[in-house]
Amino acid sequence: MSWKAKRFWQAATAVPCDGGFAVALDGRLVKTPAHTLLAVPTQALAEVIAAEWDAQQGQIRPEAMPATRAANSALDKVAPQFAAVADMLAEYGGSDLLCYRADGPAALVARQAAAWDPLLDWAAAHYGARLTVTAGVVHVAQPAEALAALRAAVHRCTPFELAALHDLVAISGSLILGLAVTEARLTAEEAFALSRIDEHWQNEQWGVDDEAAALEAIKHQALRDAARFYELCR
Repeated sequence: MSWKAKRFWQAATAVPCDGGFAVALDGRLVKTPAHTLLAVPTQALAEVIAAEWDAQQGQIRPEAMPATRAANSALDKVAPQFAAVADMLAEYGGSDLLCYRADGPAALVARQAAAWDPLLDWAAAHYGARLTVTAGVVHVAQPAEALAALRAAVHRCTPFELAALHDLVAISGSLILGLAVTEARLTAEEAFALSRIDEHWQNEQWGVDDEAAALEAIKHQALRDAARFYELCR
């Protein structure tokens, strides 16, 4: 049986530190798994992380601490290789979910167009990034200037914002949806629904699979957590 950490502190608190705010457990500052001080940019985020630690009873459950995990990722994984992570996320623009449409039936084609076209129009107006739409799954090359504009938007993030954007994009399968949440063009609920149009169409035709529904609920909560983390770190 592997060893698991257990609660050893009485109280977790948010405290000021150089460059932001940290979390202290009975006065001892929390560090990341890579032994970096867990310092975050806002007091609000530090308070949420402290509340996650205070909520732990008995064995520590990292899966119940989404803000802590995201902050650890920002400090240990994103910050040391920011350009590589940003470039990886920007590549989603080259195969964005919103650009690949069904070629039938007509009702699904219409549903995708009604839901996704306004977001592509927004990206064109907001970022100067007009993406090309195609039917089917065969890759279509996107305009270089559009991809460059989206890449610039991603690179404008801070490491903490990029950690949140990573999850928003990876869960939705769309750089445009992820950016729309960060720009308050969409709520997390709206973005998730827009990312699941194909799956929900299939559910309407064939019924809901319980295992798939459970996985969807997990992804839905993870996207909510990412959107909340983005707001808290700004």
